Amino acid sequence: MERLPYIDQHSRIVLADRERTWAALLGIDGGDPDDLSTLPHGFELDEADPPRRLALRGENRFTSFAIVFVLEELDARRTRLTADSSAAFRGVVGKVYRALVIGSGAHAFVVRRMLRGIAKRAADAS
Repeated sequence: MERLPYIDQHSRIVLADRERTWAALLGIDGGDPDDLSTLPHGFELDEADPPRRLALRGENRFTSFAIVFVLEELDARRTRLTADSSAAFRGVVGKVYRALVIGSGAHAFVVRRMLRGIAKRAADAS
């Protein structure tokens, strides 16, 4: 996939080890952490290096987009989970779409909310 323009980066400290954080990222509850069939709707796997890195990509009529999750082990009970987003918007409608999704702050809100949910699932599983 071509390199897409950078949008933003969000990070959160998760009160769980990297393996539990990885499982929470994939939405796995006691299942196989190598099973990547639980990817979010609209995304496909670009690259995975369990439990360190998960790169997803997707496309719709107006944009090509990607999000890369990096899990950095801080110590035995804490992981830094970072999400890097990038996207390319096509045409006039794509510019409007960008304003609605990125310019409004909706994208940042959704990514931060997603990271909070992953952190909660991982901590609750600890």
